[in-house]
Amino acid sequence: MSHAVDPGLAAARFSFRRVGAMVLRHLYLLRSSWPRTVEIIYWPIMQVSTWGFLQLYVNQHSTFFAQAVGILVGALLMWDILSRSQIGFSITFLEEMWSRNMGNLLMSPLKPSEYIVSLMVMSSIRLFIGLIPATLIAIPLFGFNIWSLGFGLGLFFAALMLTGWALGLVIAGLILRHGLGAEGLAWSLIFLMLPLCCVYYPVAQLPALVQPIAWMLAPTYVFEGLRALLIEQRLRLDLMAWAFALDLVYFSVAALVFSRLLAAARASGSLVQLGE
Repeated sequence: MSHAVDPGLAAARFSFRRVGAMVLRHLYLLRSSWPRTVEIIYWPIMQVSTWGFLQLYVNQHSTFFAQAVGILVGALLMWDILSRSQIGFSITFLEEMWSRNMGNLLMSPLKPSEYIVSLMVMSSIRLFIGLIPATLIAIPLFGFNIWSLGFGLGLFFAALMLTGWALGLVIAGLILRHGLGAEGLAWSLIFLMLPLCCVYYPVAQLPALVQPIAWMLAPTYVFEGLRALLIEQRLRLDLMAWAFALDLVYFSVAALVFSRLLAAARASGSLVQLGE
């Protein structure tokens, strides 16, 4: 006796096949365009090289930095994880906007949640493509092996990527609602966090009035945890717990904002007006 599956019910279920199809589409884009891949690899290597040579100079003139070999390069690589997870998320989304394919996708059986997961997967792939060569170059040039951080690296990595994805979700929603005129947010919004996340200095260096704002940002706890691990050889799990708690709040709010902006875009008809 055969049991027919209701097509409507099947379409309503979360489908990893649809997620995989979206990921495969963007992998084909990367494979067919070598400039895209070169750009992903180029910037992390350039930044690591620039800051790494600066660190070598600082190490020769500072007792503090000599005690924490790799603190600048480590902070830079962590910042790259945060920024590139958001930018990779946003670029994958923008590829659909640039090709005027977003309306087609949202009229297909592809669910918004499936599309978001595919963006997260592609963000991870793009991040690893760019990060791995940069981390390998840092070992012989500057004597810093980020992979030696072990379990701490996994925690730092996950917390920073969650923050980047939350920002990417909000940016995607704003672009859906307001069109490609909001595209600049994909490149600029993350850098507004740079001075407040305390990437290269402790929170104590900030003015007293600004410090509470810094502690409201999940990446601040990650960079404080990185310094504790490199300088004190101590993994601060309390800092990581705060980072993940804030990330859960961020991502939940970002998902809500994205769904509201998507609904507003559908209501206003901006999905079929993909211009500036």
